[in-house]
Amino acid sequence: MARTFTSKPGKTAKYYRSNPEAAAKHSKDETARNDTPKKKKYRADLQRRRRALKIDGKGKSTGDISHPSMNVESTKKNRARGGAQRK
Repeated sequence: MARTFTSKPGKTAKYYRSNPEAAAKHSKDETARNDTPKKKKYRADLQRRRRALKIDGKGKSTGDISHPSMNVESTKKNRARGGAQRK
């Protein structure tokens, strides 16, 4: 199944869509970064925790995971916290 693209992309997505060479470089860099033992270990740990919470492979929205406690919380609470955009 092919990926569907949003009709309202952000600045980064617009840039990569209009600059195929930059998009290819970015993809290559990300592939290399995600292939490191550290990243593989990180993904395996997240998968193990999702399995323990019984939210792995449900095929539906299960809310959001609060990091680093790995508790399931509502999407609303997660977004309300603001992350990097919080003032």
